[in-house]
Amino acid sequence: MPVPDIRIDICNAKPVSPDGRYILYWMNAARRTGWNFGLQRAVDLATERQQPLLIAETLPCDRPHANLRHHHFALDGMADNARLLNDRPAGYYPFVESKPGQIADLMATLATEACMVVCDLHPLRESRKETKRLAARLAVKLEQVDSNGFLPFKAADRDFSTAYSLRRYLQRHLLPHLLHMPLPDPLAEISLPPPPTLKSGIMKKWPPADDAILAGKRKRLTTLPIGQDTGPVDVTGGTSAARKTLEMFLRKHLAYYEECRNEPQKDITSGLSPYLRWGHISSHEIVQRLLDQEGWHPSDLSPEARGKRSGWWGLSSDAEAFLDQVITWRELGYLFCFRRDDYDRFESLPDWAQDTLKIHAADPRPYLYSLEELEMGRTHDPLWNAAQMQLVREGRLHNYLRMLWGKKILQWSTTPQQALPP
Repeated sequence: MPVPDIRIDICNAKPVSPDGRYILYWMNAARRTGWNFGLQRAVDLATERQQPLLIAETLPCDRPHANLRHHHFALDGMADNARLLNDRPAGYYPFVESKPGQIADLMATLATEACMVVCDLHPLRESRKETKRLAARLAVKLEQVDSNGFLPFKAADRDFSTAYSLRRYLQRHLLPHLLHMPLPDPLAEISLPPPPTLKSGIMKKWPPADDAILAGKRKRLTTLPIGQDTGPVDVTGGTSAARKTLEMFLRKHLAYYEECRNEPQKDITSGLSPYLRWGHISSHEIVQRLLDQEGWHPSDLSPEARGKRSGWWGLSSDAEAFLDQVITWRELGYLFCFRRDDYDRFESLPDWAQDTLKIHAADPRPYLYSLEELEMGRTHDPLWNAAQMQLVREGRLHNYLRMLWGKKILQWSTTPQQALPP
């Protein structure tokens, strides 16, 4: 089945070039070779026109909080993609930016010989602005494809301030999207012309990531304008690692999820958050694997849409609790960021939250800590300190402790505005 129209946005009024040599797919958010509507759309266009497909995956250096830890994790994913695309009918161009602006220039240059360009839709401001600027520079058509979650962004009629309100909406509108999953492998059994040969000048000016850096020899990263103090951790990124993590969760932890997921010492949460955040695995693949394991059929859905956390899917309580996290709570945040440019500002909070914070603005605050004290875990609370130092050292924080962690930052700051991250 083709990619649904509701997931495709045309970003400029430019034509498809009849003289272009290839279809260009800019892999800038959905960093995976399967379960990816963006790649699927690019493959469909290349197949329809019988033209080569070029996949350019880029890693920017100017994103907020870009650092060594994030870059190592992202490069693990690039290494996976290079391996998975090695024998597929598509060219792969992995590029690691060394100074701001290089990605935009590279994509604009690659697009000069493309029939058209397809890219991913990511809800954050920086990504949407970057796509808008690129669209204005191109002489060819640019399409943006939403592969973020089950509910397409354009399918929602508003943003939602509570999980309950979104859950009710999903229970009324989600089924058609559940029945239209992206292809597990859009390049399988596809015949396309050989990948295009790029001009040597392009390769020289914007050298793609070489085998050494993809294989883990990443000393070059220490020269990039990214955070150098947050070093890599012992967690491998990429689709292969994501799928192993998923299988481990489904096999060993799902059966205890509802009962034990809020007990940090048992640590039975999925561990999939970083892979979802970097686009190394799709929520569609995660949910489909779970539904297959549970033997689910669409007829199992309840006809009621009351916004309850359990009972709608017709699955085990553990499976329903996990689905509520990976669909309802995840897409609540994604949809809010897409529809609200002020998503990280105090003013974006719903009225009831702002009213509550104002009521308690004058409450006594016996403990106040500086940003440095919080970063170093130097508070009076040993549990909070332990959670913070796990975040610093391991790059992760148990979901239940994350809520305590965030609430205490609010409690230990002079004002809610000060508690917001800079």
